[in-house]
Amino acid sequence: MIDFFSNLDKFMKYKGLNDNKITIEANISNGIIGKGRKRGALSQDNISKILHTYPELNANWLLIGEGKMLKNQDSQQKLTPIKNGIPLIPLDAMAGFGEGDMQVMKYDTDLYVVPEFDQLHVDFMIRVKGSSMYPKYNSGDVVACRKLPLDTFFQWNKVYVIDTIQGPMIKRIHKSEIDASILCVSDNIKYEPFDLPLEDLYSLAIVVGVIRLE
Repeated sequence: MIDFFSNLDKFMKYKGLNDNKITIEANISNGIIGKGRKRGALSQDNISKILHTYPELNANWLLIGEGKMLKNQDSQQKLTPIKNGIPLIPLDAMAGFGEGDMQVMKYDTDLYVVPEFDQLHVDFMIRVKGSSMYPKYNSGDVVACRKLPLDTFFQWNKVYVIDTIQGPMIKRIHKSEIDASILCVSDNIKYEPFDLPLEDLYSLAIVVGVIRLE
């Protein structure tokens, strides 16, 4: 059971938990985890309560160290709020030109840890809305973004989240034939490319990763 408590500690650190908080959330008797550490064992009933409380936790990993810490971690990254992490800002990335005003999601801004983004210098994440970037990005996907200055050197054909006079949107940026403009291109061929004057560009960030929600 030594491996069990070692793995439990890793999961608790990932979630920002301590012994007291996990006992409250899992409805375990106060102090039982501390006593279990001393005995080197925790009852099956209490282990079941922990797994039921945190369904993203992989039981095989917790008990015998087999597989990944989180279920389906290889196929899709789960979002788990923690105290320190990447902010998921409460704005849709409007993945379709001319779809109307900027829409605000009805959820709080939380912080999330995504190990795959650790080396990508991610500043924030934002949800995609619409189908203009399909099949690269689906509506509901979460894209990881790195903020850039407005006078940045554009990497042509890269995908950016841009805040514009039309509202925020996610587009692939190409060189425009019009001076002081960029060409905004959708991956979905049903959407026509359009030129955007740089003076109508309020802020931008390059997309460096994506979490696809099935």
